[in-house]
Parts: sequence; structure tokens; C-alpha cells
Amino acid sequence: QVQLAESGGGLVQPGGSLRLTCTASGFAQDYYGIAWFRQAPGKEREGVAFINNVDGDDTTYYRDSVKGRFMIFRDSFDNTVYLQMNSLKPEDTAVYYCAWGLGVRVGTQDEGEYDYWGQGTQVTVSS
Repeated sequence: QVQLAESGGGLVQPGGSLRLTCTASGFAQDYYGIAWFRQAPGKEREGVAFINNVDGDDTTYYRDSVKGRFMIFRDSFDNTVYLQMNSLKPEDTAVYYCAWGLGVRVGTQDEGEYDYWGQGTQVTVSS
């Protein structure tokens, strides 16, 4: 059975850090494009960080608003992908979802391209 389990969300003050974790079970991450999306209240879901190794080497891509603050990386042995979030801002407040899609190119925003989704984890940045 394919499952994605997310963890790591919570409440943090502006300028703080959080690390989100997404662990897959039931399949291996080879040839998968993996992304972290987020959805803030009243807004559409948007992709913020992407990684894949479709071409053999890890390739990453970030939304402009998180460049230099967020980092996506993976541990293939544990079938886990992480999102390290630093210098968090109130506008980063959202529910964060990991998504996996077979062969999806890095940076793909089309949600329909992703085969599996996590349940979401709440990140709140507030003083």
C-alpha cells in the first residue's frame, strides 16, 4: 500500500526554522519528481520546492519567494524527503503537502502530474 507520511509542522516565531519530513512507503523514490506544495487560507495551493533525479543527478528548483530560505533534500535509503525552512515569515503560514509523481520534471506546478500526496502538515509563523 502506497503511503506518504508527513511530520514536522508547528508554530514558530518569525525568523525561526522548521524541518518538514515526508516518508514514503510502498514504493521507492527512484525516477520520482517530488515537491512540497503549500496552501494558505483563502489562497490556491502552490508548489514551493522541487527535487528529482530523473536524469540521474539530483536537481532542485524553488519558488522565488522561498529561494535562499528553504532547502529540499532527500535520503534515498530511508525513502524520505525533507524541507528545511529557515528565516520563516508570517506569509509562510500554510498547510504544507508533499507530492510524488513518477517522472515529473522538476518545477512542475501542475498538481495533476503528481501521483501521491501527503495528508498535509500545518506551519504557523507568528509572534
